[in-house]
Amino acid sequence: MFKQELRSLYKSKRNSLTRNEVEALSLRIANNVLGLEIWDYDNYHIFFPIEKNNEIDTKLIIQAIQGKDKNVILPKLNLAKKTLLNFLLTDSTLLKQNELGIVEPQSGILIDESQIEVVFVPLLCFDKKGHRVGYGGGYYDRFLIKCKPSSIKIGVSFFDPVQEILDVGGTDVRLSFCITPKKVYEFSG
Repeated sequence: MFKQELRSLYKSKRNSLTRNEVEALSLRIANNVLGLEIWDYDNYHIFFPIEKNNEIDTKLIIQAIQGKDKNVILPKLNLAKKTLLNFLLTDSTLLKQNELGIVEPQSGILIDESQIEVVFVPLLCFDKKGHRVGYGGGYYDRFLIKCKPSSIKIGVSFFDPVQEILDVGGTDVRLSFCITPKKVYEFSG
């Protein structure tokens, strides 16, 4: 299927989940993240969920990262440039919901992409080759290209992969892993 068809289908599938299902599936995903061998790094980039869109509750993963005494880095969207700024989450970080419903830092310690070692990537669905369908803005593809090639890119999804996304482009960045409630998918090369 093509990205636009998949985007529509998986938004609908995700919206059909109950709040209890979202919570239970998010907990399973967070537990699967804990089993990954990614904890030797220091800087973990992760997004807050858009709760009205039934996104995975990443706050559970954030708690796990903090519990391992690692740095949590949060994105702030620059809507005009369609880019991300990245801020270290500290006790004094002021968080505010933007017009898209995304909770993001307002200011703080800016972190360069080259310092980020592990990135949790939002998505609607993914395929068996590690390609993903996001919301279509290209924010994360532009951001991931600026990260070190060795950075670990982890998608999180309530659903199993589709066979293939037919319109993958040259600017699409593949995932290293995708975590679902049932399984950890690893992609190489």
